[in-house]
Amino acid sequence: MSDNPIRRVCVVGASGKLGQYLVRHCLDRGYEVVGVCRERSVPKLAAVADRITIVPAPTNDRAAIRTAVAGCDAVLTVLAPWGVQQYSSGTAQAVLDYSEPDARLVFSCGWHVSRDGQDRYSWRFRATVRIVTWLARAVRAVEVDDQVEACRRIFASDRRWTVVRGSDLEEGESQGLPVWSRHVGDPVLTSNLTRRTDFALFMVAALTDDTLVHEAPAIVGRRSASALAHADAGRR
Repeated sequence: MSDNPIRRVCVVGASGKLGQYLVRHCLDRGYEVVGVCRERSVPKLAAVADRITIVPAPTNDRAAIRTAVAGCDAVLTVLAPWGVQQYSSGTAQAVLDYSEPDARLVFSCGWHVSRDGQDRYSWRFRATVRIVTWLARAVRAVEVDDQVEACRRIFASDRRWTVVRGSDLEEGESQGLPVWSRHVGDPVLTSNLTRRTDFALFMVAALTDDTLVHEAPAIVGRRSASALAHADAGRR
């Protein structure tokens, strides 16, 4: 008998590009899946609709999250910074408040979120974040700062969380489980590129990796140039 305690997983943000990979990786492992996504995005899950339970609602809908996470051993959450209505922080808070007491919680965000202030960002990266944040706020499309607030709440929680911080993403065949470091600025992360399917793979693998509890790993593709160059550094 398997000692894996995970049987039922909720994927919050299941219809997005990352979310769809999360659903598929969970199904590949034989997990029962509950997916939360906006009602207009439900058709994006048509290929797996007969294999999962879908809760059609915004991911910051507290009542919907309460229903979706009930009885789940784990929750995978895509912290999408859409709009200017505290979407990410509202989503994170609902997951923290309503998930089962011992549930394993794994969240996604970008490298721009720093847990302890020890990350070292290039001037180009910092400038890009500032420009994107300003433009997104101006057109009321994305609320980058709210993703930071969402993670602040997660970091302050005593729940069994992991925040996976992703690099730039690309499509393509899996290269295997990404490598990671605690801090951006580590040479192993220099390539700043991960396959989207492998970002999801890392999040799903984290569900059963207790060494990642209360960690905020920054990841990069296993076959990226920087990961290969520093393969002997002992990082995953």
